[in-house]
Amino acid sequence: MVLAVWWMMRISELSKAKVGVLSNITRECVHIVDDDPGARESVAALVQSHGMPSKEYSSAEQFLSVASEDMCGCLVLDVRMEGMGGLDLQEELRRRNIPLPVIMITGYGDVSVAVRAMQAGAVSFLTKPCQPDELWKAIAEALDRCRAQRDVRNRHRAIEQRMSTLTPDERAVLAKVLEGTPNKLIARDLDMGLRTVELRRSNLMKKMGAESLAELIQMALAVGFAKDLPAPPRPH
Repeated sequence: MVLAVWWMMRISELSKAKVGVLSNITRECVHIVDDDPGARESVAALVQSHGMPSKEYSSAEQFLSVASEDMCGCLVLDVRMEGMGGLDLQEELRRRNIPLPVIMITGYGDVSVAVRAMQAGAVSFLTKPCQPDELWKAIAEALDRCRAQRDVRNRHRAIEQRMSTLTPDERAVLAKVLEGTPNKLIARDLDMGLRTVELRRSNLMKKMGAESLAELIQMALAVGFAKDLPAPPRPH
């Protein structure tokens, strides 16, 4: 009870001081999974004092019932709960390809559990009772990581969409370009006229929105288009 009161007083101080307040970002949310109602409420109060929305779940199973790849934010997760534990939930999220950054909290200073959580990609591993500013720092770091991951995913989706507009001939020319093949050899290998190759190459650069060959290569590598291509020959 004393700890809970101290938490609320400290949260109030942080809120009044406007320390590290983040504006709400569309769909961003801090998901709190803990079978202790008091612990969930304390974390939720801290999060909301910084202007971020939060959602509470009493079990890992409840969270999994709504978890999706499009979730943005982070997950504050208790290690030991009734039913599925925090580590098992973390593993299940990885299996489902849900890249939500995880902050693991435990009431036990178990080094082996901490190592396993960090190896599985947890942003932080904190021991109860953790300081509100310490927890918020970990949450802010996790949110930053989520935003960076979201930016990468959005870029990959945009590249894949552009790639889908290429014709089979343009994709064939792109593959040859990525191998480092000169236009004259591309024309020979694909049985095209040189002017046709130049036109296909110009068209695919425009469709991909690439301003240089280097940018085109980066795009192709980002979405795995060039992963199966042979390495270009080394210059003598």
